[in-house]
Amino acid sequence: MFTLRIEHAVRDFRMWRQAFDSDVLDRGASGVRSYKISRRPNENNHVLLDLDFDTQEAAAEFLSRLQTDLWKGNLISQALTGTPTTQIIETVAIGTPAVP
Repeated sequence: MFTLRIEHAVRDFRMWRQAFDSDVLDRGASGVRSYKISRRPNENNHVLLDLDFDTQEAAAEFLSRLQTDLWKGNLISQALTGTPTTQIIETVAIGTPAVP
């Protein structure tokens, strides 16, 4: 599995979440298998977003669409502060600790 990890500051979390939930790029049809939205404690306007894909190519294509279609001149762009940082990472193992 490949994850597109996005981190950025937002003007207002509720405004950003409303724009995210509108799903302008149709995440499901774009290959997103699941997503996770996180925030640091006491930093309500700083978002960490993980979008999971089956392939690295699908993650890269979605990132390209975000950069060209969404982050320039959309409701989400109005909710952002500064430029998001992104990276594509590969999951190599998932586990749980052994129970004694």
